[in-house]
Amino acid sequence: FIGTRPEAIKMAPVILALKADPRFSPILISSGQHGEMLTQALSMFDLVPDFNLEVMEPGQSLAKLTAKVTSRVDKVLSEIKPDIVLVHGDTTTAFASSVAAFYLGIDVGHVEAGMRTGNVNRPFPEEFNRQAISRIARWNFAPTDTARINLLAEAVKPETIHLIGNTVVDALNLVVGRMQDDHRLNALVKTSLEQLSKAGWQPI
Repeated sequence: FIGTRPEAIKMAPVILALKADPRFSPILISSGQHGEMLTQALSMFDLVPDFNLEVMEPGQSLAKLTAKVTSRVDKVLSEIKPDIVLVHGDTTTAFASSVAAFYLGIDVGHVEAGMRTGNVNRPFPEEFNRQAISRIARWNFAPTDTARINLLAEAVKPETIHLIGNTVVDALNLVVGRMQDDHRLNALVKTSLEQLSKAGWQPI
Protein backbone atom coordinates (compact mmCIF):
# COMPACT_ATOMS: atom_id res chain seq x y z
CA PHE A 1 0.00 0.00 0.00
CA ILE A 2 1.19 3.48 -0.88
CA GLY A 3 -0.56 6.82 -0.89
CA THR A 4 1.97 9.64 -1.05
CA ARG A 5 4.86 10.60 -3.31
CA PRO A 6 7.54 9.78 -0.68
CA GLU A 7 5.98 6.35 -0.14
CA ALA A 8 6.02 5.72 -3.89
CA ILE A 9 9.70 6.61 -4.20
CA LYS A 10 10.80 4.66 -1.14
CA MET A 11 8.70 1.58 -1.88
CA ALA A 12 9.55 1.39 -5.59
CA PRO A 13 12.76 -0.65 -5.05
CA VAL A 14 10.84 -3.06 -2.80
CA ILE A 15 8.05 -3.47 -5.34
CA LEU A 16 10.51 -4.03 -8.18
CA ALA A 17 12.46 -6.59 -6.14
CA LEU A 18 9.25 -8.49 -5.34
CA LYS A 19 8.22 -8.42 -9.00
CA ALA A 20 11.59 -9.90 -9.98
CA ASP A 21 11.30 -12.77 -7.47
CA PRO A 22 9.15 -15.72 -8.65
CA ARG A 23 8.22 -16.53 -5.06
CA PHE A 24 6.04 -13.40 -4.88
CA SER A 25 3.06 -11.97 -6.75
CA PRO A 26 2.93 -8.36 -5.54
CA ILE A 27 -0.20 -6.24 -5.92
CA LEU A 28 0.37 -2.47 -5.80
CA ILE A 29 -2.48 -0.54 -4.20
CA SER A 30 -2.64 3.25 -4.07
CA SER A 31 -4.93 5.10 -1.70
CA GLY A 32 -4.57 8.14 -3.93
CA GLN A 33 -3.64 10.34 -0.96
CA HIS A 34 -1.29 12.41 -3.16
CA GLY A 35 -3.07 11.94 -6.49
CA GLU A 36 -1.09 13.24 -9.47
CA MET A 37 2.17 13.61 -7.53
CA LEU A 38 2.02 9.92 -6.65
CA THR A 39 1.41 8.90 -10.26
CA GLN A 40 4.35 11.00 -11.40
CA ALA A 41 6.69 9.40 -8.86
CA LEU A 42 5.61 5.88 -9.82
CA SER A 43 6.13 6.61 -13.51
CA MET A 44 9.84 7.13 -12.85
CA PHE A 45 9.98 3.43 -12.04
CA ASP A 46 7.48 2.28 -14.68
CA LEU A 47 5.00 1.28 -11.98
CA VAL A 48 1.21 1.52 -12.20
CA PRO A 49 -1.10 0.66 -9.27
CA ASP A 50 -3.31 -2.40 -9.63
CA PHE A 51 -5.92 -0.60 -7.53
CA ASN A 52 -6.49 3.11 -6.89
CA LEU A 53 -8.77 3.82 -3.95
CA GLU A 54 -9.07 7.57 -4.76
CA VAL A 55 -9.67 8.66 -1.17
CA MET A 56 -8.93 12.37 -1.50
CA GLU A 57 -11.55 15.10 -1.61
CA PRO A 58 -11.21 18.83 -0.86
CA GLY A 59 -11.42 19.87 2.77
CA GLN A 60 -11.97 16.46 4.33
CA SER A 61 -10.93 15.99 7.95
CA LEU A 62 -8.22 13.63 9.11
CA ALA A 63 -10.86 11.47 10.77
CA LYS A 64 -12.84 11.21 7.53
CA LEU A 65 -9.70 10.38 5.53
CA THR A 66 -8.67 7.70 8.03
CA ALA A 67 -12.15 6.16 8.01
CA LYS A 68 -12.32 6.23 4.22
CA VAL A 69 -8.90 4.59 3.77
CA THR A 70 -9.70 1.92 6.37
CA SER A 71 -13.04 1.11 4.76
CA ARG A 72 -11.76 0.98 1.17
CA VAL A 73 -8.69 -1.02 2.15
CA ASP A 74 -10.92 -3.48 4.02
CA LYS A 75 -12.98 -3.95 0.86
CA VAL A 76 -10.01 -4.58 -1.45
CA LEU A 77 -8.25 -6.87 1.05
CA SER A 78 -11.43 -8.91 1.43
CA GLU A 79 -11.48 -9.24 -2.36
CA ILE A 80 -7.84 -10.15 -3.08
CA LYS A 81 -7.05 -11.96 0.22
CA PRO A 82 -3.28 -11.36 0.30
CA ASP A 83 -0.91 -13.27 2.56
CA ILE A 84 0.96 -10.13 3.63
CA VAL A 85 0.40 -6.38 3.60
CA LEU A 86 3.40 -4.04 3.27
CA VAL A 87 3.20 -0.40 4.31
CA HIS A 88 5.76 2.36 4.53
CA GLY A 89 6.52 5.03 7.07
CA ASP A 90 4.01 7.11 8.96
CA THR A 91 1.24 8.29 6.64
CA THR A 92 -2.50 7.98 7.14
CA THR A 93 -2.46 5.45 4.29
CA ALA A 94 0.11 3.31 6.12
CA PHE A 95 -1.70 3.51 9.46
CA ALA A 96 -5.23 2.88 8.15
CA SER A 97 -4.07 0.07 5.82
CA SER A 98 -2.29 -1.62 8.73
CA VAL A 99 -5.39 -1.40 10.92
CA ALA A 100 -7.61 -2.81 8.15
CA ALA A 101 -5.18 -5.70 7.62
CA PHE A 102 -4.94 -6.34 11.36
CA TYR A 103 -8.73 -6.53 11.66
CA LEU A 104 -8.75 -9.16 8.91
CA GLY A 105 -5.95 -11.19 10.46
CA ILE A 106 -3.44 -10.38 7.69
CA ASP A 107 0.22 -10.04 8.67
CA VAL A 108 1.73 -6.57 8.25
CA GLY A 109 5.29 -5.64 7.28
CA HIS A 110 6.36 -2.08 8.14
CA VAL A 111 9.11 -0.58 5.97
CA GLU A 112 11.02 2.32 7.60
CA ALA A 113 9.96 1.25 11.09
CA GLY A 114 11.36 2.76 14.25
CA MET A 115 11.67 6.42 13.27
CA ARG A 116 10.82 8.45 16.38
CA THR A 117 10.73 11.98 17.81
CA GLY A 118 9.53 10.87 21.24
CA ASN A 119 6.61 13.33 21.16
CA VAL A 120 3.36 11.76 19.97
CA ASN A 121 2.13 15.17 18.77
CA ARG A 122 5.23 16.05 16.73
CA PRO A 123 4.89 15.51 13.89
CA PHE A 124 1.12 15.11 14.05
CA PRO A 125 -0.33 12.61 13.27
CA GLU A 126 2.75 10.88 11.84
CA GLU A 127 4.44 10.09 15.17
CA PHE A 128 1.32 8.35 16.44
CA ASN A 129 0.86 6.52 13.13
CA ARG A 130 4.34 5.00 13.11
CA GLN A 131 4.19 4.01 16.78
CA ALA A 132 0.81 2.34 16.28
CA ILE A 133 1.95 0.43 13.18
CA SER A 134 4.89 -1.01 15.12
CA ARG A 135 2.46 -2.59 17.59
CA ILE A 136 0.58 -4.26 14.72
CA ALA A 137 3.46 -5.30 12.46
CA ARG A 138 4.78 -8.84 12.32
CA TRP A 139 7.90 -7.53 10.57
CA ASN A 140 9.47 -4.15 11.43
CA PHE A 141 12.03 -3.22 8.76
CA ALA A 142 14.26 -0.62 10.40
CA PRO A 143 16.40 1.69 8.21
CA THR A 144 19.05 2.44 10.85
CA ASP A 145 20.45 1.00 14.07
CA THR A 146 18.95 3.97 15.92
CA ALA A 147 15.52 2.99 14.61
CA ARG A 148 16.13 -0.59 15.76
CA ILE A 149 17.07 0.65 19.24
CA ASN A 150 13.93 2.81 19.37
CA LEU A 151 11.80 -0.24 18.68
CA LEU A 152 13.55 -2.31 21.33
CA ALA A 153 13.05 0.53 23.85
CA GLU A 154 9.31 0.26 23.21
CA ALA A 155 9.40 -3.48 23.96
CA VAL A 156 8.83 -4.45 20.33
CA LYS A 157 9.89 -8.10 20.11
CA PRO A 158 13.48 -8.37 18.82
CA GLU A 159 12.58 -11.20 16.45
CA THR A 160 10.20 -8.88 14.58
CA ILE A 161 12.92 -6.28 13.88
CA HIS A 162 15.09 -6.46 10.76
CA LEU A 163 17.79 -3.88 9.99
CA ILE A 164 17.60 -3.31 6.21
CA GLY A 165 18.91 0.18 5.44
CA ASN A 166 17.07 3.07 3.81
CA THR A 167 15.17 2.22 0.63
CA VAL A 168 15.39 5.83 -0.58
CA VAL A 169 19.08 5.13 -1.25
CA ASP A 170 18.06 2.12 -3.34
CA ALA A 171 15.59 4.33 -5.22
CA LEU A 172 18.26 6.93 -5.88
CA ASN A 173 20.66 4.30 -7.19
CA LEU A 174 17.94 2.92 -9.49
CA VAL A 175 17.20 6.33 -10.97
CA VAL A 176 20.85 7.35 -11.37
CA GLY A 177 21.62 4.03 -13.03
CA ARG A 178 18.87 4.56 -15.60
CA MET A 179 19.26 8.27 -16.31
CA GLN A 180 22.20 7.94 -18.69
CA ASP A 181 20.16 6.02 -21.25
CA ASP A 182 16.55 6.93 -20.47
CA HIS A 183 15.57 10.27 -22.03
CA ARG A 184 12.01 10.04 -20.68
CA LEU A 185 13.32 9.59 -17.14
CA ASN A 186 15.69 12.55 -17.61
CA ALA A 187 12.70 14.68 -18.58
CA LEU A 188 10.67 13.49 -15.56
CA VAL A 189 13.52 14.27 -13.16
CA LYS A 190 13.99 17.72 -14.72
CA THR A 191 10.27 18.47 -14.37
CA SER A 192 10.25 17.28 -10.75
CA LEU A 193 13.25 19.46 -9.88
CA GLU A 194 11.61 22.48 -11.51
CA GLN A 195 8.43 21.90 -9.47
CA LEU A 196 10.44 21.57 -6.27
CA SER A 197 12.35 24.73 -7.07
CA LYS A 198 9.11 26.67 -7.62
CA ALA A 199 7.89 25.39 -4.23
CA GLY A 200 10.98 26.88 -2.56
CA TRP A 201 13.23 23.81 -2.34
CA GLN A 202 16.95 24.43 -2.68
CA PRO A 203 19.59 21.70 -3.12
CA ILE A 204 22.14 21.37 -0.31
